[in-house]
Amino acid sequence: EVRYLAKKNIVQDPKTHTVSFLQPKGAIFEPSLSVGTENDTFTVLNLAVAAAPHLYPSAFIQLILNVFIKRSKSSMFQKRTLKELLWGYTDPFLNLIPYSTPTTVGMFYPHHNTSDGVYKVFSGKNDASKVAIIDSYKGKKNLPYWPSYCGMINGTDGASFPPFIEKTRVLRFFASEICRSFYAVFGAEVNLKGIPVYRFILPSMTFASPLQNPENRCFCTEKIISKNCTLYGVLDISKCKEGKPVYISLPHFLHASPEIAKTIEGLNPNQEEHSTYLDVEPITGFTLRFAQRLQINLLVKPARIIEALKNLKQNYIVPVLWLNETGTISDEKAEMFRKQVTEKINLLGLVEMILLSVGVVMFIAFMISYCTCRSKKVN
Repeated sequence: EVRYLAKKNIVQDPKTHTVSFLQPKGAIFEPSLSVGTENDTFTVLNLAVAAAPHLYPSAFIQLILNVFIKRSKSSMFQKRTLKELLWGYTDPFLNLIPYSTPTTVGMFYPHHNTSDGVYKVFSGKNDASKVAIIDSYKGKKNLPYWPSYCGMINGTDGASFPPFIEKTRVLRFFASEICRSFYAVFGAEVNLKGIPVYRFILPSMTFASPLQNPENRCFCTEKIISKNCTLYGVLDISKCKEGKPVYISLPHFLHASPEIAKTIEGLNPNQEEHSTYLDVEPITGFTLRFAQRLQINLLVKPARIIEALKNLKQNYIVPVLWLNETGTISDEKAEMFRKQVTEKINLLGLVEMILLSVGVVMFIAFMISYCTCRSKKVN
């Protein structure tokens, strides 16, 4: 999948020194980069059935829903094509419900080919340290889903950061699809197509429990599933997904509590393949390569009245899919960047060394001349 990252509806406000824009959201299927087709079929969790007891906790409503689930011959699992799972399909169970309710289900429905925002960011005209920092998102400076500082919209959108980045700096960025801000710390120096960049990584403490990372205490908004906020490695984002029991984690439950992963077969967490990172050019602050890797999970819990779920013995956080959203500077743009930025910076460093060397030589020559003159006067 290829995501279009070019911003649109760009408007500058010279009074507040801000720039507003929309971020397009969409993807196209690229067969040459795929191991199959969009029509490949998979056995996956039945999203509508699994979410039903969360969206409708009333026993009476569940009794009615159970009738429609049985009539549509739906179960806890279903077979769907990749295209249906991603972009949406008409669910047979929901389609039978006589009162008004959305009947289309999909992991990215209805956000495909839409726009995210409006973002308003600082231009940095009067303060370079605020370049690209988000001032507001959809007119808000805080999100209503989390209490206290957890709801703050911090940093940039991740595409760039204020210039002159030090290795000790913590880079903060906002991910709207996950409804929270994140941070990344320096990991390594990397050479990207001849351009020296700093790799900043999402630390393992990002999804840690409040016991491991007290700063995460306001991200724990329920006590039962989280076992009194002791589980780690997953984030409940149901409040920003209209009550749907969606949990976010790193792929294959990397850095998650063992008890979450032990009920799922086939997991193989790998730090190199499943971590998120940003490769940032330190002088300009531009992100020249990134990899955002996240796993989308659904909470499935026993429901005594709904026959498709009544035999479950415990709560399960079930992976639906994991995403590897990557982007990198093209060869053409990298060559232009090297000529316009990297080579000039290297040349500036060379000139600095030459001037310093000339200065040292002149100072030594002056001292020798001075000492020689003093010696002649004494004689």
